Amino acid sequence: EKSQDCMYLQYCKVCQSYKAPRSHHCRKCNRCVMKMDHHCPWINNCCGYQNHASFTLFLLLAPLGCIHASFIFVMTMYTQLYNRISFGWSSVKIDMSAAKRDPRPIIPFGLSAFAASLFALGLALGTTIAVGMLFIIQMKVILTNKTSIESWIEEKAKDRIQYYQTGETFIFPYDMGSKWKNFKQVFTWSGIPEGDGLDWPVRDGCHQYSLTIEQLKQKADKRVRSVRYRAVEDYSGVCCPVTKGVKTFFTTPCTEEPRIALSKGDLILATRGLKHWMYGEKILDSAADGGVRERGWFPRKCVEKCQYDSEMDQPVDEEKKNR
Repeated sequence: EKSQDCMYLQYCKVCQSYKAPRSHHCRKCNRCVMKMDHHCPWINNCCGYQNHASFTLFLLLAPLGCIHASFIFVMTMYTQLYNRISFGWSSVKIDMSAAKRDPRPIIPFGLSAFAASLFALGLALGTTIAVGMLFIIQMKVILTNKTSIESWIEEKAKDRIQYYQTGETFIFPYDMGSKWKNFKQVFTWSGIPEGDGLDWPVRDGCHQYSLTIEQLKQKADKRVRSVRYRAVEDYSGVCCPVTKGVKTFFTTPCTEEPRIALSKGDLILATRGLKHWMYGEKILDSAADGGVRERGWFPRKCVEKCQYDSEMDQPVDEEKKNR
């Protein structure tokens, strides 16, 4: 509504519009999602403003259902094995062909059924532990009125302030100061979340765009810290390249983030990296490529660091001093 507010907002080059506060662009859904937490492949959708409560209830009910299934599997195997045990003077035998005391069951319980029940029990217990931990993580961020992405932004804000010694203090603006108030921001009796997904209540002393301003600072800091590399080998963009060495093959990043194909001579701005992999953005001709950005992981051995001259170094040093 206010054009001057554009200076506080991030611009999405894919959607060709400004991002609302707490919104992020999802590469899988190919759109900006309000209050995005993450993209979940199991529901083939993003977890965000409209379905955060439903997704959290799913994380609660799935382990409860698995616990119920585990109880059924355990009792089934216990009763069936108990009816097939015969005790001798010197040995204990289990006959899986038929029950000794009970009549023949409706569903025959043989060796294959026992193996399937044992396998299903392991899946049920594994799902209970894995999804239960996700539920605990989600409840922690909900009780502070954050998302998983915003928790990461807050951590990066602390690192940025410590790195530049600015003396400022970043206060997360959407934490209402009460776990119950934060809980009611997501869970309501009607099932419809509070607000419209665009404007959010903030803490006293915080600006409506405090979080987006911090995100813009972090993006500017990323540009300052980024290092220019030049591709010296071709890379097809496969997840686990066989021709780039055994260590590169086995240390591929365990993430859904994409890989970018490289041709010899391409320029890349690297922003972070591992021992054998790096993440960055390919420098493209904005006019020829329509402003499309190519970001992703690539093997470290395919690139070499560009040698800057003093004229190119000077603006970066000046910008760091100003920050």
